[in-house]
Amino acid sequence: MPPEPLPASSRVTLGDRLGHLRVRWGIGRKRFRVTPGLYALGAPGPAAPVFVSANYRLSYDLLRRSLAGRDAWILVLDSNGVNVWCAAGKGTFGTAELVSRVGATGLAARVTHRTLVVPQLGATGISAPETERLSGFRVVFGPVRAADLPDFLDHGMEATPGMRRVTFTLADRLTLLPVELLQALPWSLPVLAALVLLAGFAGGSWSVTTMASAAPAVLAAGVGATLAGATLTPLLLPWIPPRAFAAKGALLGATWAVAAVAVVLRPVGALATAGWLLLLPALAAFLAMNFTGASVITSLSGVRREMRVALPLEIAAAALGLGLLAAGALAGGALRG
Repeated sequence: MPPEPLPASSRVTLGDRLGHLRVRWGIGRKRFRVTPGLYALGAPGPAAPVFVSANYRLSYDLLRRSLAGRDAWILVLDSNGVNVWCAAGKGTFGTAELVSRVGATGLAARVTHRTLVVPQLGATGISAPETERLSGFRVVFGPVRAADLPDFLDHGMEATPGMRRVTFTLADRLTLLPVELLQALPWSLPVLAALVLLAGFAGGSWSVTTMASAAPAVLAAGVGATLAGATLTPLLLPWIPPRAFAAKGALLGATWAVAAVAVVLRPVGALATAGWLLLLPALAAFLAMNFTGASVITSLSGVRREMRVALPLEIAAAALGLGLLAAGALAGGALRG
């Protein structure tokens, strides 16, 4: 016997909202999931529509909230706690899981129709013909955003061109910034630590006093490059000329590097100056490239192609930049004048 459907509510509680805020900061994201299975929203009957979702809690919550006041079935797939778009690209929000979940929940015995509404962003993982052949259920791809579902339903499950258009607005990008900053820390903190240690050199010798004096400016330079790659590049994404994310970050990083060298750092010697001008753009470019995984305007093949070209250049520039800074410091210069 298939298990009984789990109850669902369209009401989003304070606890839910606090959970959303927490995962926006990258806290407990892998545990923010719901149990896969069939959920009954309201009091759905045999004719109620069936909506498919991932078991990432934020995806599920957006769906149930958008269906407030309606009776519906929600079929939650096991996407390993990953959102619909990312899970579809990885294959966990896929045809095999959908067909398996339809059978495991006994969905065919609970509804008289044979239609599944699948999020459009899950289309890369779901084959509509194969799903119908294996399960008997027809797949209808819903709108990009869950907020458009009421209009979609009221117009006979017909999506307007606007519902099909994938957007990536400033508000969308702002929402992603907290987790982008947190993901940047494991990469930028070691670089910042190395810079602070190097800042202790002046005149060929190292001292705590020199390090303490130079550390604020050195940290400002490194933090500025981190912010250029992890925050400014996402915010200004549509308006920065290069197409590649790494190139966008490098451009902003280079702009910041020139300003930092001229105003904040005023390094002693050509070696330190060249080191800053290599290291800061490389750091910003690398962190900006990380944002490809959060953007809906990239493709897996395109990201791989960009990484093959950009990553070796970023590593080489960062290593050479740090090497020049170290050489300049050991030769008697200083990271900050």
